[in-house]
Amino acid sequence: MSETLAEQGGAVRVTRLPSGLTVVTERMERVETVSFGAYVASGTRHELAEENGVSHFLEHMAFKGTERRSAAQIAEEIEAVGGHMNAYTAREQTAFYVKALKEDLGLCTDIIGDILSHSTFDPAEVERERGVILQEIGQANDTPDDIIFDHFQEAAYPGQPMGRPVLGTEELLRGMSRQTLIDYMRNHYTTANTVVAAAGNLRHETVLELVERHFADLPRTSAPPALPGLYGGGEFREARDLDQVHIVLGFPAVSYGDPDFYTVMLLSTLLGGGMSSRLFQEVRERRGLVYSIYSFTAPYVDGGLFGIYAGTGESEAAELVPVMLDELQKVQTAVTEAELARARAQVKASLLMSLESTGSRCEQLARHLQVFGRVLPTAETVARIEAVTMDDVVKSAVRLFRGAPTLAAMGPAGHVPGLPAIAERLAA
Repeated sequence: MSETLAEQGGAVRVTRLPSGLTVVTERMERVETVSFGAYVASGTRHELAEENGVSHFLEHMAFKGTERRSAAQIAEEIEAVGGHMNAYTAREQTAFYVKALKEDLGLCTDIIGDILSHSTFDPAEVERERGVILQEIGQANDTPDDIIFDHFQEAAYPGQPMGRPVLGTEELLRGMSRQTLIDYMRNHYTTANTVVAAAGNLRHETVLELVERHFADLPRTSAPPALPGLYGGGEFREARDLDQVHIVLGFPAVSYGDPDFYTVMLLSTLLGGGMSSRLFQEVRERRGLVYSIYSFTAPYVDGGLFGIYAGTGESEAAELVPVMLDELQKVQTAVTEAELARARAQVKASLLMSLESTGSRCEQLARHLQVFGRVLPTAETVARIEAVTMDDVVKSAVRLFRGAPTLAAMGPAGHVPGLPAIAERLAA
């Protein structure tokens, strides 16, 4: 009935069913719960320009009724056993997942399979949820430290799917038809494009039996490929009557499979990943220029972004940006063993702590299969983190921060230097 592709230490097992659906499980005997999810390799970057926001719309509609269950019944059945269900949309993935007690695994599988295969998209529910999403877009637009990241993404990837907002736009959402949702789901939510993952107190064979039963009607076709993401770099600036100016400065970075992936992760932690990081210590603790400043990485299958966010007052921005640029230049010359050790400990601790959560582990299993084609053993990941040297971090900093920058600024941004001045200073 199925083909077992891999087995790692008896805990993690991966099987490809005859339908083409990949199932991965991890047995965690000491917990009393299970997490179960379907992770579809389809998100914002797979949408055509005129259907931007359809992935997120689908995420909402999945819980709004199937051929066998109303929206209320979906919620009631999960909550009647004390479980909880949720979903999210990202640029490369849409996920639907549930966590419950181990004895309710069958219900979890049934409901997720049902919403992916038999959603009805009742016209009244479509209109109701359209209004909800329009409210969500309005809320995001009213939250500058949230919407600034959409503007940063668009400036980094101009005129292409990777740069479009996950939520879509008000104009497109108002005009999106029920048929667009149905067609997109039929074309992208397929067995070849989906990984089903489960983690917790379970048996792999039981999960396989349940998945074969409840996911039998998922289309067995291949999904359209995503267009490549081509980093462009650019500047977005919007004057708003705000108390703070919100700034994101970023650069082209690495993909999941890049040899420097773990090095860049440590670089981000060392530079702006915690209270002991360079940016936090210099910008907030020593100079008092911000309340919030941090760096982040956003890897994709074919590239990525490295960014720094800061929120500051109008007058402080004139000092803040040069200080940020100074720190980007300093890290290209030297790092200390002590700060690298701290960064390494933070990254390792975050990884190992996440393994104690069935939900986090479930998501990680699916992501590994979709990105790497296999589940990376924890020991291998830790070894790669441990192998990063001070010289590696410096070389990655040079690689990243001498690339074309992207700047997004919102608020009273008159004292924020323009992109040409930032690029010139970084090149010096």
